[in-house]
Parts: sequence; structure tokens; C-alpha cells
Amino acid sequence: MTRNTNPEPVDVCIIGAGASGATAAKVLTESGLRVVALEKGPWRTKESFGGDELANVNRYNLWPDPLLNPRTSRTSADDPAELEAFCPVPQMVGGGTVHWQGWLPRFTEDDFRLRSVAGEVPGTTLADWPISYDDLEPYYDKVEWAFGVSGQAGANKYESWRSRGYPCPPMPMSRYAQKFHEGCAALGWNSFPTPQAALSRPFGGRPATVVSAFAQQHGDPTGTRSSALNVLVPDALATGRYDLRPDSYVRELVVDERGRVRGAVYEDAEGVVREQRADVFLLACGAVESARLLLLSKSGRFPNGLANGSDLVGRNVTFHEYSASVGTFDDPVNAWAGGGYVSASSFEFYGHDESRGHVSGGHIAAAGVGIPLPINWGLPGRPTWGAEAKQVDREYFSHSMAVAMVLHDMPQHDNRVDLDDEVTDAWDLPVARITLTPHENDLAQGRFLVDRCGEILEAAGAKGVDRVYAERITGNCSHQHGTARMGHDPQTSVLDANCRAHEVENLYVVDGSPFPTATGANPTLTIMANAWRVAEHIVRGRGR
Repeated sequence: MTRNTNPEPVDVCIIGAGASGATAAKVLTESGLRVVALEKGPWRTKESFGGDELANVNRYNLWPDPLLNPRTSRTSADDPAELEAFCPVPQMVGGGTVHWQGWLPRFTEDDFRLRSVAGEVPGTTLADWPISYDDLEPYYDKVEWAFGVSGQAGANKYESWRSRGYPCPPMPMSRYAQKFHEGCAALGWNSFPTPQAALSRPFGGRPATVVSAFAQQHGDPTGTRSSALNVLVPDALATGRYDLRPDSYVRELVVDERGRVRGAVYEDAEGVVREQRADVFLLACGAVESARLLLLSKSGRFPNGLANGSDLVGRNVTFHEYSASVGTFDDPVNAWAGGGYVSASSFEFYGHDESRGHVSGGHIAAAGVGIPLPINWGLPGRPTWGAEAKQVDREYFSHSMAVAMVLHDMPQHDNRVDLDDEVTDAWDLPVARITLTPHENDLAQGRFLVDRCGEILEAAGAKGVDRVYAERITGNCSHQHGTARMGHDPQTSVLDANCRAHEVENLYVVDGSPFPTATGANPTLTIMANAWRVAEHIVRGRGR
């Protein structure tokens, strides 16, 4: 490696160009600030995407290469850590929105005050958020209208108030969404069209989204899906004040004599090490990698990692867990038709109800059986190879569907991200090590929700239902939260209510790291809404 002339200082440096980083970049640049974004991964265009299932799902076309970006995990500090692709998220411009299903439900008002609603939960660090739903509602609206989200306001009877409806009506009804609605109706449970980052009609100069089975874990070769890559990044670039640098690996953040971040030391695509200086720095790497970067950034002033005087960086990590019941029907439901675009949801068991014997609940939704694609499809407990597997494919592939849930796992002090003391990445830096023990509340809630998923399928007429219970948290949702939680007290939080580090006055974190709780809903809409809010706060602070 060689060190070369450092780039010109700018107003703001953002580490990461995914959902949160691109949102902040749009707001900051449109307000007149000069922004540099340092993105570890490549900047790919829609022409490089396609429907190759093996490449996208099995061969790391969009996922981080585990040889370059290893990660380790363990169930407790007493156990050895093992190499595992734990909770991977695409590292590229656009981040996880490049290959997401794009489910964008809002959190509810109680999500921001669950500690007050449910009380103390022994063994957890359950805490209220320092902000409320009312604080975020204007920004939920801004993101939904920037993306052209398709949905139906008021259909979810458990949703909190809205200042206006969705910009686009719901996506067309699929057969398996119809089955989901039929099952919920038979049980007397509310269901609604899942709000999605897809256009049911032309919007904002873009055509309606091409509905395809090749959605989840696939990039969009048509460019019609709403993502950070094709909405927010172009908006920021159009200002002429956004310098987006892909293939830029940030090694550490260095501080000046006052303890402020002076620069981001990064290695560019040619192996040249540079230092990007700025007045303000935003971390938007995802909760795992943002915590890792803070812990890597040690100095005399911050010997345990940047902004980590409280020893809370990396702690209280949560990941959700995606599990399901799988049903088979006599008539074809064609779960593969439309992939993750066309779906249906319920918040019937989302809110807290102490009579259930556990705290909180989760988002339930219709889905394909795993990924509804032929190579990776399978039924629980059935053969996955040979003649018997082929027979299962013939009989059930078009006749099966899943009803799945998002687990609201509880934050715990000892569930954490830290630096592995043995394993390094391709840049010879310690990798993130995840230590994670599920709380009994997680397991009880998961069993309860999977049972409800099974009941929906049975009520819809499934002739057979398999319930798949999660006994551990594997990070299979690719949802990450909590490693730098926000709060009013520097002794119990890393960031303040505006997501600025208590200990570093020009450092902000805008991905899922600030979340005090995971909630039971897909987090990306809230991540983007919060990043928009924080970016506006920074703009106001600079007199723009």
C-alpha cells in the first residue's frame, strides 16, 4: 500500500451508500452541502443484473464474498467462534435495497415506547426510544413518496396515524396473497396489502415495476424497482455536489487533538491509502460494520474504540429471525409468480398482549416457500436431492406457499458485535464477531407466531401444514440493529436523540445501529426515515 495526496475536504463524509447513506446524501446535497461517500463495494448498473439463480443466491454475486469478508459468530462468550456468513448484506452502491423484497411497513406508536408498555423484561436491556412516532411520521411520508411506495392507507387497522396515503395503489393480487387474505378473513383477523418499494403504476417519471419471480436476492435488470440505487443516488448525483467513490475500504476514523473526527482513512480500488477530511462524518455501513469500524478506530483518546467510553458500542445487537409455516394446497397457488413483489400482511399479532405470555409480536406475511425459485425451493423435511426430490417438485412446487413472520428479538447486554482476535479479512483487519444467545422471550414469541402462520394456512384450505420453529437466531433476515443505541443518557447509550455520538461532536450513525429495540417489522423504511431526519438536523445546524 502507498499513501498518496489526500482529497480535498468537504462538508460531510458518509461511510456507505446503501439505504441510509444514500438517503442522507440526497437530503444533504439538495440542501447545498458537499458530500463524499466512501462505499466499500462496486457501483453496478442495471445491465449487470439478471435472473441467474445460482449466481445470485448460491454464488455470492450480490452477497459479500466470504473469502474477502469473513465474519464469525458464537452463542456465548464461552464458546469458540466459527466462520459463518452471519446476517450478510450486499456491499455495493445501493446496499441491501439492490436485492430486497422491498416490504416497507411503518413501525407503530408503541414500538417507540415498548419499555413503558410492557415493563421490565428480566435479562434484557429493553428501553424506550428517545424519539416518538410523531417525530418520524413526516419522514416516513417523505421516503414513501420519494420511492413511490405501493400500499393502501387504513387497510392495516393497527397502523398509527398518517399525514396522507400512499403514492401508488397496492400491487396486483396474486393467488397466494388471495389465500392469505382468505385465511385471515376466516379467522376474523385483519390483513392488508403489504406496502412495497415497487410501482403499481407509473410514478415520478418511472414506469410501473416489472413483476418477476426473480426479485428477492436478485438485482433488477429493468430498473423499475424502487431502491437506493435507482432513486436516491441519482437524486444526489443530480445536484452536482455528491462525490460517490465505490471500491473504497475505510480502515479507520482518525481524530484530532479535540477528539473530533478529522478524517476517514480508506484504501481505494488501486490500493492507495488516502484520508478524506470533512466537517461532519456519518456512518451508514449497517449495524454490524458500523460497530466494527468504531471498534477498529482506536486512539490514545479512545483506547476501546471511537465513541466507546461507555463500552456499549456493539452491544444490544438484534437481528430478527425469519421463520414460517408452509402449506400445500390441492389447487395451484403459484407462489413463484411475482416473487416477493405481490404479497399480503397482518399485524394482528404485532402489538404487545400480556395474555400471550411473552412480550411484543411480529409482522406476519404471505411469502413463497423460502425463495420461490426452482433450484432453492424445498419443503421442510423432504428430500432435497435425487428422484424423490424431483417427485416432490412435481407434486408441490406450484401448490405450496409459506406464511412467515418477523421475530421481535429482545436486546441483551451480552449480545454483541466485537472484533475477532484470530480471524482477519482480505485487508488484514479483524473481522466482526457476533455473540448471540436468544432470550426465552424470543423463542416463545417465535413459536407463537409460527403457530398463527399455520392457522392462516389451515383456514385457507391447506391440506398439509409444516411449522418450522426457530431455535436460534441466525441473522437470516439480513436485518441489523442496536449496536450504537440512541438515548438521552451517555451512560446507557452511544448516541443522542439526533444520532450524534455523545463523545464525538461531529460523528453521526444513521443505519440500524441507533435502534434501541428491533421491533417486529421490517426496518428499512424506518432506517431511511431516521436518516432523512438526522440529515435535516445536520443541515439546520450548519445554517442551511
